[in-house]
Amino acid sequence: MNFRTRFAPSPTGPLHLGHAYSALLAFDTAQAEEGEFFLRLDDIDQSRSRDSWADQIEDDLRWLGLRWPEPVWRQSQRLTRYREALHRLWDIGLLYPCACTRADIRAAAQAPQEGAPLQGPDGVIYPGTCRQEQPSTGPLPDVALRLNMAAALERLDAPLSFIENGKFKQTRMVRPENMVTQVGDVALARPGMGASYHLSIVCDDFDQKISHVIRGEDLFDATQIHVLLQRLLGFDTPVYHHHRLIRDNTGKRLAKRDDARAIATYREADKTPNEVRGMVGLNPPSAS
Repeated sequence: MNFRTRFAPSPTGPLHLGHAYSALLAFDTAQAEEGEFFLRLDDIDQSRSRDSWADQIEDDLRWLGLRWPEPVWRQSQRLTRYREALHRLWDIGLLYPCACTRADIRAAAQAPQEGAPLQGPDGVIYPGTCRQEQPSTGPLPDVALRLNMAAALERLDAPLSFIENGKFKQTRMVRPENMVTQVGDVALARPGMGASYHLSIVCDDFDQKISHVIRGEDLFDATQIHVLLQRLLGFDTPVYHHHRLIRDNTGKRLAKRDDARAIATYREADKTPNEVRGMVGLNPPSAS
């Protein structure tokens, strides 16, 4: 198997030290495996994505010494592909329209008889307000669509699992009973975005023949969703490596609002790429 990995940030703000660690780790691993490293831009949320941030992402990564094949894939240019995947799931009766807003979902999940809302890898676990007893039929509507998790799991003819090479190193089994209660009916299409993160990332990884996904441990719980979608769509499942997160002095993981730790800030302060590597606990690249 040819080693292929990627770094797929959203161009909604500056890259910080956490992004630097993830991108460098993926690039270094690809180099060590004599494989390929790809940059992708997850810009499906066009209301927040900016070309200026996309340009800065590429500038920052090149400054760090990373290189990748051109052209860079952009999710905003692949909406037809995601629509095809939604059609496949719709045609086998696994999707249903959802008219609930985020406020509706929070309110339903906080109903007195339900107690505090449960959080899953897709946010507040959807309470099933719009779920239908019978599969939806007719043309695929251009609205928010959710995966009927119970119906999807019933279609499986073998257990779900994936290989984890990161912090939780081992073959991980996905427990279907937990996916119904602890994940719920995840959104696969959102108004104004075409597809959700979960669907788009699965299609992108398959189409780009990604063999190893290297990303933060904060996405570990979402992997079960991706493995399920891969099985439903007939996609191969890559090997996963969920790495540690870079945190501030209080132990809080970095976010894009942490401008003081933005890569651009260190560049402006005349730091070197190797100094940034040291800040995140990575060695300088080996001489070729």
